[in-house]
Amino acid sequence: MHLTHLSALAIQALSFVAATSPTERPVKVADPFAQLDDLAKVAYQRSEAETKSQKGGNTCNWKNVKIRREWGALTKPERRKYIAAVKCLQSKPARYPASLVPGAKSRFDDFVAVHINQTQTIHYTGNFLGWHRYFTWLYEQALQLECGYTGTQPYWDWTKTAVTGLAASPIWDGSDTSMSGNGAFIPNQADIVLGNIPGSDLPPVYLPAGTGGGCITSGPFVNMTVNMGPVSLALPGGATVSNPDGPLAYNPRCLKRDLTDAINSAFSNATATLALVTQPSTVADFQMRMQGIPGTGNIGVHGGGHYTFGGDPGRDVFVSPGDPAFYLLHGNIDRTWWTWQMQDPATRVHSDAAVGGTVTFLDNSPSANATAEDWVDYEYAAGPARKLDWKELPAGRTAIQFTIGSGMTGRCTIDGVHTGA
Repeated sequence: MHLTHLSALAIQALSFVAATSPTERPVKVADPFAQLDDLAKVAYQRSEAETKSQKGGNTCNWKNVKIRREWGALTKPERRKYIAAVKCLQSKPARYPASLVPGAKSRFDDFVAVHINQTQTIHYTGNFLGWHRYFTWLYEQALQLECGYTGTQPYWDWTKTAVTGLAASPIWDGSDTSMSGNGAFIPNQADIVLGNIPGSDLPPVYLPAGTGGGCITSGPFVNMTVNMGPVSLALPGGATVSNPDGPLAYNPRCLKRDLTDAINSAFSNATATLALVTQPSTVADFQMRMQGIPGTGNIGVHGGGHYTFGGDPGRDVFVSPGDPAFYLLHGNIDRTWWTWQMQDPATRVHSDAAVGGTVTFLDNSPSANATAEDWVDYEYAAGPARKLDWKELPAGRTAIQFTIGSGMTGRCTIDGVHTGA
């Protein structure tokens, strides 16, 4: 069975509902950071053991493993090299023909376009985690192979900024070694209202506006142009906006952000993350909590991450990869999944139970279950289509080699062990 571009719900938001159910057990620990560190160490150790136990023609081994690190653990020169690679990708011509995607003006935009095209079949689906894991890796590969970047994709540990505040983070402080900071302050912004869909019996979710809202004012991406969308951009006050010329039309505008500490500390804190990686026993439960259980009013770590920096395109689930910070967020989404997987790799990596759910958004319209035999197509961003083998796809970029169609072989990479590593 192949993944198809089936039409699903026309949605206002995908990740803006709860990652926890009303009956979820509270996690009572004195130091959730220490417990998360311990779980990451276990994941690292089991990844090492699995890599060393592999036999045959596998070229990955523990000596050539590459480690992903949190942005704050990078030196300033390392951060500058990553930023330069992103800008390089933004300077290269798009591979999408203008006749198909007139708004794609760069290789960076190619990744935005494929996410727009497939949003409704890669969220609240059985392939949500795997599709985005591979998507992030393909972006990392583009930085490395097309722009000479020698590092790995860094990630944003949202549990840190939930304590320190975003302005104190080297990711968001607006310095020349950040991912750029806040947008210009817009006073008296109303709440963001999510899920207020006519005819729906689910209650809306109200999120506070942040301390920005306008075009970013400092940092490396201050002059960046967002070229496509919006498709379903949530605005203060409950409205949404879309480009009347279509989601893939050329619509140049500035990158906006609205950094919101209250959202980060409420939904993407260490206690919530610990609950996510310790309580679910199945991948269906895990990915639903991560994306959010409809009707519970808590937007979870995934929605919490996106709405923490917000803005445009950050509040538009379709166009969200148009903000370069997307990949730091999804680096940690992947790391969180890896931490959960490696608690029981026999089941959560190497069995049919590693994947759960269908191939349409909340199974609307009803569709077949996702399986290890499904195919994915990243179109012009990173084609051709290839089989997404869940049993070979690396658990959070572990050193397990994987081959997915057309002789493509994954490089050995692994997520950081500690929250700061």
